[in-house]
Amino acid sequence: MPTPHHRQPRYRTIADELRSRIESGVIPPGSLLPTEASLTAEFRASRGTVRQAIASLREERLVATAHGRGTYVAFPLEQGDEFETTSIPSSPRHVPADEELAAIFDVETGSPLVEVRSVLQVNGNTESVICIYSRPLQGAAGQE
Repeated sequence: MPTPHHRQPRYRTIADELRSRIESGVIPPGSLLPTEASLTAEFRASRGTVRQAIASLREERLVATAHGRGTYVAFPLEQGDEFETTSIPSSPRHVPADEELAAIFDVETGSPLVEVRSVLQVNGNTESVICIYSRPLQGAAGQE
């Protein structure tokens, strides 16, 4: 089945769309790209095709992938600059839900949540700290 851009590989079409979103600021520097599962559904493409598109953006240094954390939009660099990104994840820890998190998760204030922080560094400088919260697994330490 031909794609709307039948003269170029499907992964290029996906990479072009993601590049456009990054360059326009729809997906700003330091933020995560949508998950592979989300992108496969959105573009109706295989996981391998989506991975090829992301690899293409990585080669262009528009994104950086942190193992187990996801793919982040890289911060713009001056022409010719080299960069090295590092994601430093913390160990999961249980925290009480504040009022805002309680409202988001529809739980009582003080209910246990699991927090994982990831520090994104570019060339040794901290660029962002990302906190991910989730409900504790049933039967896990959340029943303290």
